[in-house]
Amino acid sequence: MRRRRSLPWIYRWSRPIIGAIAIAGAILTAYLTFTKLTGGEPVCNFEATAGAGCGGVLNSPYATVFGLPLSLFGCLAYLSMAGFALIPLGISQERNKNLKKQLENTTWWLLLAGSIAMAVFSAYLMYVLATEIKTVCPYCIGSALFSLSLLILTITGRDWEDLGQIVFTGFIVGLLTIVVTLGIYSGVNSSIAQANGTTEEIVDADGLIAIPQPVGDPKPPKGWEINTTSGKAEIDLAKHLTATGAKKYGAFWCPHCYEQKQLFGKEAFAEINYFECDPQGKNPQREACVAAGIQSFPTWEIDGKFYPGTKTAEELAKLSNYQGEQGFKYKL
Repeated sequence: MRRRRSLPWIYRWSRPIIGAIAIAGAILTAYLTFTKLTGGEPVCNFEATAGAGCGGVLNSPYATVFGLPLSLFGCLAYLSMAGFALIPLGISQERNKNLKKQLENTTWWLLLAGSIAMAVFSAYLMYVLATEIKTVCPYCIGSALFSLSLLILTITGRDWEDLGQIVFTGFIVGLLTIVVTLGIYSGVNSSIAQANGTTEEIVDADGLIAIPQPVGDPKPPKGWEINTTSGKAEIDLAKHLTATGAKKYGAFWCPHCYEQKQLFGKEAFAEINYFECDPQGKNPQREACVAAGIQSFPTWEIDGKFYPGTKTAEELAKLSNYQGEQGFKYKL
């Protein structure tokens, strides 16, 4: 009798391992997507990270594509890879031998193309992280390692008959990924610069002015400059908040913190009792932030209660029982 050739263990287990890694990546990116859409900040020890930290990276212009969180697209990519890897395992060899064989062959090529695209895109993001944002993001690095692992397992997890075709596929998919990536971010960055470069104020029917959004990356220690002018109502509210013991906790790299500053204006925000929580920020008070148990930025402390997230002047007036001038100028 002819002895059946023993398959290497990696050939037998590559699909389950690929599926497990892809599911882990989907969970990670789903968490980041949920955090982004709900306006929260990711759980991250900002003392262990440099520069903008996790929140700064995930709120940077690079983390949004076509108005949606980049992590959402990453989650969909990981789910697709999990499907490509695991679906053929659910088909019976005895009953659907031909279908199983055809599906395995097709999904291997889909796994190869998908893992190449994800690895190349992750490499680009790592380049941006090191050269543009200049910080450390464990979530980003973890996702990049997941993508690289998927590529390695896809190449080594099957007895490929034509290695030349793998190289050719890698070149085409990799080149296409780079072109599309540069095109997407070129459009995103140019549209942001164009939208934020105007000095014209946009006023709605209620006479409220839309605050300008941040341009470029925040630079320590001050981050983005406040470019809105305070009205009497904003100044009076700021003085009232400080007089009643209200505190604002934030970080120089946080876009939502910048929105909060813009809602007050430069003159009024100078009156706010502000606590900088990042050690690289101006006059940092990290110990106070830790002692207060701050988990996200910005967070307001008013009358002993904590209110996370950006608050409009009207909301802060109500929370602090402010009874003064109500003619606030700005809106989100």
